[in-house]
Amino acid sequence: MTPIRRTRRPPLKSRRRLVGSRFAVGWHLAWAAGVALCGAGLVAAGHLTSGPDLAPLALGVASGLAGALLAGAGERIRAAVVVAWTLAMTAAVLMSGGALGPLAAWCLAPLAAAAAFRKPDLLPLGAAGALAAAAISALSSALLSLPAPPAAAEPWLSLVGLAGVALALGTALVVLHAELTQERRARDDLETGLLEVLDNQPQLLLDLYPGGRILEAFGQPPPGWRARDLVDRNFGDLANADDRAAVEDALQRAVSAGSAEIAFRPAHDADGWWELSLRRMSKIRIVAAVRDARGQRAREADLESARVAAEQQNAGKSRFLANMSHELRTPLNAIMGFSDIMRQRLFGPISERYADYAELIHESGAHLLELINDVLDMSKIEADRFELAREAFDARDAISAALRLMRGQADRAGVSLRGVLPPDAMPAYADRRAVKQIALNLLSNALKFTPRGGAVTLTLQAAGDTLELIVADTGVGIAPDDLERLGRPFEQAGDPSQKAAGSGLGLSLVRAFAQLHGGEMSIESALGEGATVIVRMPVLSDGEMVVQAAAAGG
Repeated sequence: MTPIRRTRRPPLKSRRRLVGSRFAVGWHLAWAAGVALCGAGLVAAGHLTSGPDLAPLALGVASGLAGALLAGAGERIRAAVVVAWTLAMTAAVLMSGGALGPLAAWCLAPLAAAAAFRKPDLLPLGAAGALAAAAISALSSALLSLPAPPAAAEPWLSLVGLAGVALALGTALVVLHAELTQERRARDDLETGLLEVLDNQPQLLLDLYPGGRILEAFGQPPPGWRARDLVDRNFGDLANADDRAAVEDALQRAVSAGSAEIAFRPAHDADGWWELSLRRMSKIRIVAAVRDARGQRAREADLESARVAAEQQNAGKSRFLANMSHELRTPLNAIMGFSDIMRQRLFGPISERYADYAELIHESGAHLLELINDVLDMSKIEADRFELAREAFDARDAISAALRLMRGQADRAGVSLRGVLPPDAMPAYADRRAVKQIALNLLSNALKFTPRGGAVTLTLQAAGDTLELIVADTGVGIAPDDLERLGRPFEQAGDPSQKAAGSGLGLSLVRAFAQLHGGEMSIESALGEGATVIVRMPVLSDGEMVVQAAAAGG
């Protein structure tokens, strides 16, 4: 189906300008044609024979043609056309006997031409031109001997002058009046539409004096009021007594600063809530927009209550986990202690099977204790109860201890573990246990995802006052979807067997410990290309400053 193409109509103002130009062109052409026909008739009848006798009519025709050509030009050109009409009609009247001649009525032609342009602004110029033409004609008739047309032509010229001007001026004034009436109706319709929109919009719009007196009111008034009843009242009367001082202060701020906003309780409803926006229009006028914000305030209160409840629940969860971790640690320490005694055969020999059982019990207990410690640390961090125990130490010592602890796990997994540490001391002022835990968690995570024959490299380096700990592996890598989740508590990546080997707290603790030190953690990885975890913490300084900081903290 062929789509319907809609033609865009020009704006109303452009259409009126076009219609006005067409009328002006038609009016001028009609004037020129009428004068030309009358002149031709007089020549045919033998009443006008010489060139000087035809000159006044020729000026009338020329004025009409010139006006038709320039009718669509700008305002200055149209004003020049009216001036040209004044000069041409003055000359035509003087050439036909002056104020007492048959064409004396043509002194009104400039006014008619001005009205033909349908521009009220040109009427004063046209009237001035008509008066000037009449005055010059009258003075010339009184002081000078002016040429007169043939006696036989005078009655016909008088008819041409009077009828032509009457018809031209009357037509132009009628059309101009219709144009002005149409514009007034359009303005009235526009004003009525705007007032209807203002009266039915959901807010209360007010025009105020700086002191608060209401000049105009539009929109939704308070219950029991009408908008017009608010006029000449003080805006402070609409506010609750306890909030009036704040409202008056907002009015003064709007006067001085140009704008102000405030929320207050309305006088008619102690449980209500209004929002007031003020803008300065002038030194003595302010526009105000009042909105009923009861629903928004209720929603904000609900959201705040939900936030407080969620924080309380989260804090309760963290306290529960912390308490449970302590409760679990006590029997677990006993289990690990007794199993350690059994596997070392401190009280005598036992069978190999029981020794294997004791070893498995001890390893499982150690894994469970590690998990409990992670849960305890995370719960303290989430509850804002974790406090860093900062001290001065060589960062290499903590990282070396972590490497030693993970060496056995790497050997059993068949993974090459390599540490790259600087030869010189790296004095740091940080939580030693947290730094060591960061290294342990990163190494444990890398070993878990690196297959046999792979390699894990830990690099410790300084960048200004920032400690950089980089752990890179040649493992399976991390998928993009998993990469976005890692670092949040209990989030894990990999297949089910790899997820079962951890709790999902390792990287989240690394990130939390780094942030507590004012640092950050970032992960770079792709599937099949291994992973690199970088931890940066601004904890390095020279040895003397570390000693001073340690002394101040101790």
